[in-house]
Amino acid sequence: MFEGLSGRLLKVFDGLSSRGVLSENDVTNALREIRIALLEADVALPVVKSFIENIKEEAVGEKILKSIKPGEVVVKIVYDRLVKLLGSDEDAEIKLSKPPATLLLVGLQGSGKTTTAGKIALKLKREKKKVLLCSLDIRRPAAMEQLQQLAKSIDTPVLSFTENEKISSIITRALKEAKESICDLIIFDTAGRTTLNEELMQEIQDIYNLSKPSEVLLVADSMTGQDSVNIAKSFSEKINLTGIVLTRIDGDSRGGAALSMRQITGKPIKFLGVGEKLQELEVFSATRVANRILDMGDIVGIVEKAEQAFDEEESKRIAKKLSKGDFDLEDFRKQLDQMKKMGGMKGIMSMLPGIKKAKKMIDSSNFDDKSFLSMEAIISSMTIKEKKNTKIINGSRKKRIASGSGTKIQEVNRLLKQFKGMQTMMKKMRGAGGSKMFDMLGGNLGGSFDRTNLLSKIKNHSNL
Repeated sequence: MFEGLSGRLLKVFDGLSSRGVLSENDVTNALREIRIALLEADVALPVVKSFIENIKEEAVGEKILKSIKPGEVVVKIVYDRLVKLLGSDEDAEIKLSKPPATLLLVGLQGSGKTTTAGKIALKLKREKKKVLLCSLDIRRPAAMEQLQQLAKSIDTPVLSFTENEKISSIITRALKEAKESICDLIIFDTAGRTTLNEELMQEIQDIYNLSKPSEVLLVADSMTGQDSVNIAKSFSEKINLTGIVLTRIDGDSRGGAALSMRQITGKPIKFLGVGEKLQELEVFSATRVANRILDMGDIVGIVEKAEQAFDEEESKRIAKKLSKGDFDLEDFRKQLDQMKKMGGMKGIMSMLPGIKKAKKMIDSSNFDDKSFLSMEAIISSMTIKEKKNTKIINGSRKKRIASGSGTKIQEVNRLLKQFKGMQTMMKKMRGAGGSKMFDMLGGNLGGSFDRTNLLSKIKNHSNL
């Protein structure tokens, strides 16, 4: 998402940066290119007009024309306006009333409501909140069963269902069970329709009146572009939406929905669904999205992924082994697995500053996360002794390992060579007083540092 928009904007900024002094004509031409880039990204026309006018007010004047680095000033203005367009980060917080609070998920069929219910439940569970999941989709038993399975996978309570039970009865029963179980929140997953119709809206209004939700989130598929904005407007006219969840952000959508939603509906984007897995839900951050669009990276996002992927006790153990110099291939395999959980090298690299400019170079290098799979397969085909001591791996052993992993002997040799180089580097670091660094690494990975303070520092440094 945003890839096309990012490419166009970065091209405009590169053109401005190459000029020592900007004329009003240069700025006007740049604004025209930015306007085209936004329209091609499927951003709503009224939003584009307002956005360009606001930039023009700041960009055309003495401040820009007499600046030492006018190109950078234009980038700063565009960045600030993008953040303002996307909304305040504080608006993304879920506001809960007195327990048991209720959260209502609404939207069209296929937008990802049920999966989003599971994702939000998992997020809140990690925050030590007790959540009760409840399906109100009485027309589709499969939807209720899906929610039951999701709840089971994250070990979260879910309201049982019976055939032909009315929605009003389900809501009453859910409220009673949540109160008796001392739940902090009930997440109601409502039924969707293939299109907006009066029957759907009336049912949503009835559910709204009965459940008295503290949060009503519209789940919208970002792949539908401007249609998702129209859907949001229709729902907000009938019920009091408090926020929006955009799903399928990892797809090839052009980003117009995300950039248009806040200004058109007046409702904040609260979450982004960045994948199919239940842990792939991001709290929306205007500054971080703006950073990604303008290729400034998302270091905070990398830290948050690491926090979820890395096991603290395992990280301490590996750091200790690193300091002693007995890091083996099984430890290496576990590190590869944690990298995969973070989205692989490409997933991590996509969040680094300046990575879009280096995209062609990365693509031409033929780097592929599938290499992780072959490396894991090779290591898994080794015996415990071979993983502990690679020196015993002779020609016949290599042949057996290659056959067992479905790879070639050359790939086994390459892995062994890379691992030997890593061990040599570790020994040099340890000999040069690096043991103190490993001790610090073990403490950091083990969670003895103040994570909130770390994230705060990174956020301050990642902003312009």
